[in-house]
Amino acid sequence: MTIPLPKNGKTKEEVLAQMQAWRQHDLRWQEGKVFSLVFSAGQEALAVIKEAYAMFFSENMLNPTAFPSLRRCETEVVGMSASLLGGDGYVVGNMSSGGTESILMAVLTAREWAKVNKPAVKQPEMILPITAHPAFEKAAHYFGVKPVRTPVGEDFRADVAAVRAAVTAATILIVGSAPAYPHGVIDPIAELAAVAQENGILCHTDACVGGFMLPFVRKLGYAVPDFDFSVSGVTSISADLHKYGYAAKGASVILYRNNALRRHQLFAYTDWPGGIYASPTMGGTRPGGAIAAAWAVMNYLGEAGYLAIAKQVMQAVTAVNEGIRAIPGIYVLGDPQMSLMAIGSESLDIYEVGDEMSARGWQLDRQHYPPSLHMTVHFAHIGNVETFLRDLAASVRMAGKPGLRKTGNKLLLAAARLATRKLPERWVSKLMGRASSLVGVSGSGLPERSAAMYGMMGSLPNRGDLKEVVLDLVEQFTQPQDAS
Repeated sequence: MTIPLPKNGKTKEEVLAQMQAWRQHDLRWQEGKVFSLVFSAGQEALAVIKEAYAMFFSENMLNPTAFPSLRRCETEVVGMSASLLGGDGYVVGNMSSGGTESILMAVLTAREWAKVNKPAVKQPEMILPITAHPAFEKAAHYFGVKPVRTPVGEDFRADVAAVRAAVTAATILIVGSAPAYPHGVIDPIAELAAVAQENGILCHTDACVGGFMLPFVRKLGYAVPDFDFSVSGVTSISADLHKYGYAAKGASVILYRNNALRRHQLFAYTDWPGGIYASPTMGGTRPGGAIAAAWAVMNYLGEAGYLAIAKQVMQAVTAVNEGIRAIPGIYVLGDPQMSLMAIGSESLDIYEVGDEMSARGWQLDRQHYPPSLHMTVHFAHIGNVETFLRDLAASVRMAGKPGLRKTGNKLLLAAARLATRKLPERWVSKLMGRASSLVGVSGSGLPERSAAMYGMMGSLPNRGDLKEVVLDLVEQFTQPQDAS
């Protein structure tokens, strides 16, 4: 793939106009109809974040001695985060580019810790409830740690007995989520940490979504189980500032119980002709803007500001829950303790409901096991609850009405399920390969209505086939787009 550089530079107006034109196809998150990807604390906070980011736009935290101002920003962000998450004076950590990097660091640290503390382990393992974030699978892939998936209970929380049974002499790490993204429920962290302590291993709380929301939800009087460093067996926590911390992308923290544990995360190389090279996290260059903006928004909002936002968000969540209960045919899965939830149905194709909502301008993520629509409610949604519930009720009614397209989808799905049961697996794989070649990248890269597609994906017996289809799409997304 090659694209030649323009022979002559364009004007500022031309460049920005082209970019604005491209943005017309992006999700309009500013309208408060997108339930993932973007978090906003309002225009005033955004102005502060932008100015702080721009102030340190060019600075590089590769060398903290060059920019002591950024070093102070990072250490204070880490300190404030540790205080929120039950830490004492011994808790240490670093900022990273996001939840995935924080999780990668936690797994790498566990692996390196095990080399010293469990030297007999040649193939380290970590225990992951099936709801744990895929970033742990990425870490397993990168760092050679075997992932051991365990089931969740009917309440979608990690099954502690299954976790205990999965522990072996090679286990180095147990993971719990606060909350788990798919259903918004908090794993029994205290019980998982106790299992880790019994076996002399590490326990990580993935609070990437909840880390900067749950402490304030608890202060507001909502029931929040212990999940942070107040639990003695928790040895590390990941928490994203660019989610409910409302900081600029990308900003997260990875925290450790003490410096001795964090030491295993650090990297240094002293034999390079170019001098000594050292870095605390994955990145070498670390953009100063994200670090400065995180410090700025935390100090701008303060505890009172975060509490006020959390109060409004939880009021919106309560209204959404009550509204969903009043709509026949759909329900909220489990008992979410925060502001993430999944909507399911026993009588409707929930993906059809999602398609109807998309037609009305709402963006809800599709999920499997069981089929559901995902919502992350935050500050941008507080004024849209009534409209959302009205459109949701209308979408449910439309999804329940018979129609040619829906009948066709059902027949297609039935045929796909029959094929997977009757045909040899290699034939199904060939058919999937042909199907993936028909998925073109246009606009969002996915069809406007996706109910049939998600239904078929959930029914595939060979998950490797689906993986190949997804990788085909990833490849397509890196190809040049039509100039139009």
